[in-house]
Amino acid sequence: MRAFQVQSFDATPQLVDGPAPEPAAGEVLLDIAACGLNFADLLMATGKYQDTPKPPFTLGMEVCGTVTAHGPGVSEPAIGTRVAVFGGQGGMAEQGVFPAALCRAVPDTMDDATAAGFMVAYGTSHLALTRRAQLRKGETLLVLGAAGGVGLTAVEIGKAMGATVIAVARGAEKLAIAKAAGADHLIDSDAQDIKAQVKALGGADVVYDPIGGEAFKAALGACNREARVIVIGFASGDVPQIPANIILVKNITVIGFYWGGYLKFNATALTDSLAELMDWHAAGKLRPHISHKVPLDQAADALELMRTRKSTGKVVVMP
Repeated sequence: MRAFQVQSFDATPQLVDGPAPEPAAGEVLLDIAACGLNFADLLMATGKYQDTPKPPFTLGMEVCGTVTAHGPGVSEPAIGTRVAVFGGQGGMAEQGVFPAALCRAVPDTMDDATAAGFMVAYGTSHLALTRRAQLRKGETLLVLGAAGGVGLTAVEIGKAMGATVIAVARGAEKLAIAKAAGADHLIDSDAQDIKAQVKALGGADVVYDPIGGEAFKAALGACNREARVIVIGFASGDVPQIPANIILVKNITVIGFYWGGYLKFNATALTDSLAELMDWHAAGKLRPHISHKVPLDQAADALELMRTRKSTGKVVVMP
């Protein structure tokens, strides 16, 4: 079985060949059809992610595959069932073992690549905007990194929730993708002053920020009173310091959000959110965007697409 593994944080990940894993108690074995990549995979490869396992381990947080064997005590999902699962690691491989309790059957209306890239990106935006920010119809949502894996889903979900969506991305090509996802207003972060442009549009009630750095500072300066700023991640590599005087004067709430963390303290919130998202997809409300499908032997190239920001939406590895 081939797998794309981190052997050491001082070395680049490598495609290795080894024995197929065996499911332990509570686990299932999957033949993996597709693995959705996330920015967290880049951080894991260098040991910088908050939930990085000890090497050696296989990269790939979310997968779609077919159940081929049960571990002790497992009877569901049945062998032969096509499922999607967020396992946190192990996805960039031909086979993998994952907790049976986290597997969700994939409807026939959703193909393997879509299912593999659906959970983290859509789950993050849906739970962040509904549970944490409590985005309301008629509010203005500012999305940074709006053509990226999570940013694009925030545009789509925010629009579905009745918000006016301002999308910030680099260049005309990425902005066109955000517009197709439902963005009402577009700001080119390479050519325009984010703060000035957002204020000219009436300011932001909710900010969705997977970028950090200077974009966070600009967005904060464009917030309306009682705005909510959701901190999703720091793709810029710069973790911003929050000026307490600004959030005090304007009654702004800064909200931390880590989707994977809910597995440890409220997994039901995740499963309920994903159930609603699956219904939305089946009803045609969501149109997932995958810019690249890459074979397993080009896994390093797939990560590089994300590192260099040459991808839009999701990158999916197809073992």
